[in-house]
Amino acid sequence: MALVSADSRIAELLTELHQLIKQTQEERSRSEHNLVNIQKTHERMQTENKISPYYRTKLRGLYTTAKADAEAECNILRKALDKIAEIKSLLEERRIAAKIAGLYNDSEPPRKTMRRGVLMTLLQQSAMTLPLWIGKPGDKPPPLCGAIPASGDYVAKPGDKVAARVKAVDGDEQWILAEVVSYSHATNKRHTLSRRRIIPLPQWKANPETDPEALFQKEQLVLALYPQTTCFYRALIHTPPQRPQDDYSVLFEDTSYADGYSPPLNVAQRYVVACKEPKKK
Repeated sequence: MALVSADSRIAELLTELHQLIKQTQEERSRSEHNLVNIQKTHERMQTENKISPYYRTKLRGLYTTAKADAEAECNILRKALDKIAEIKSLLEERRIAAKIAGLYNDSEPPRKTMRRGVLMTLLQQSAMTLPLWIGKPGDKPPPLCGAIPASGDYVAKPGDKVAARVKAVDGDEQWILAEVVSYSHATNKRHTLSRRRIIPLPQWKANPETDPEALFQKEQLVLALYPQTTCFYRALIHTPPQRPQDDYSVLFEDTSYADGYSPPLNVAQRYVVACKEPKKK
């Protein structure tokens, strides 16, 4: 019944999202006429080579209208983004519910391991579709936006992607990409790992153009997912993202190089987290 209810709610949200998209286009078309008037007024001013009281008053009114139109369109887009976030959350909850049911269903045969190529593609898609945090004027980026860590009392939800510190086959410990399946308040553990061995991954990308403080800075020590693997390694930030769609450029610690670091490699914001261990000298 829960899955049926989720499907019904998703269908409702998709309908609402479609309406919001139509409203956005209508709002944009409506404001287009005013923007054309602004452009034409500026062209007339340049032709006459003067700013008369008439043009000053007219432009003030046109820009006031343009500002109101932009705010109205922005409000509709924010509502649309909220609908998309809710749809993604419901889809994730449904996926996790099905996964948990499969984990504890002894009557079903074990599932085949996902092919490496498919897994790498999914990781890349996850990084690309990570939403960009867009705050209102004056808003500060929230926890788990870019380099901003989770709050101290944060409890990861089922389906959250994390960096998890586990023991390898040879007994050494390493950080791997993992997904939270469950959390036990009684044992203070997520699945089989304590909270101190878990670092939640960012849930929003930070915009370098508006919130540069929410990004790791050059030469800052981090844990980054090594390209084409599911393991996190220590690295130094070489170049932070310059645009919202950009990756970090990082230098992984590597003793096979004379200076102890690899050449610069690109890693998405999704897979870069703070490293609290000291730098190696």
